[in-house]
Amino acid sequence: MLPTENRLRRREDFATAVRRGRRAGRPLLVVHCRSGSTDPHAAGECVPPARAGFVVSKAVGIAVVRNKVKRRLRHLLRDRLDRLPAGSLVVVRALPGAGTADHDELARDLDAALERLLGGSPRGSNPAGAATGSGCAADPRNPGRGPGGSAQ
Repeated sequence: MLPTENRLRRREDFATAVRRGRRAGRPLLVVHCRSGSTDPHAAGECVPPARAGFVVSKAVGIAVVRNKVKRRLRHLLRDRLDRLPAGSLVVVRALPGAGTADHDELARDLDAALERLLGGSPRGSNPAGAATGSGCAADPRNPGRGPGGSAQ
C-alpha cells in the first residue's frame, strides 16, 4: 500500500500528469510522469513528496483482475518511490496484457518505463554529432536538384 502522502487522488492531478508530463510506453503499461511541480493545493511554497496514481480500465479484465493489477502496481511503485523526484506526479496506466502478466513482468516493464523517464533521453532526440538528414544533400527523389528545389 502506498502511504497517504504519496497517493494521487484529484482528477486535476491525474490530468496534469497525463497531459503535461512525459510518457513511456511498454507492452503491459504506460507511465506518465510530470517532474518537480509544486502542489497547487498545498499551503505555502513547499515541495510535496512524489505522488502516484493508477488507471486500470475494464479492458484489463474483470474487477478481481483489475484490483489484483492495482495492488501489484502499488506494491511495485512503493518500492521505487525514492527514485522519483520530489513533487513529481506519476500515473501508471495498465494495458490489457497486464491482467495476465505475472509480478516479475510488471516489475520489468515498470522499471524500464521509469528508467526511460528519469534517466534516459527522450525518443527522437539525436546524440551529439549525429546527422539529422536535413543537411545540404540533394533530394534522392529528385536527382539533379539541390536543397532549394530548382535545377542547377
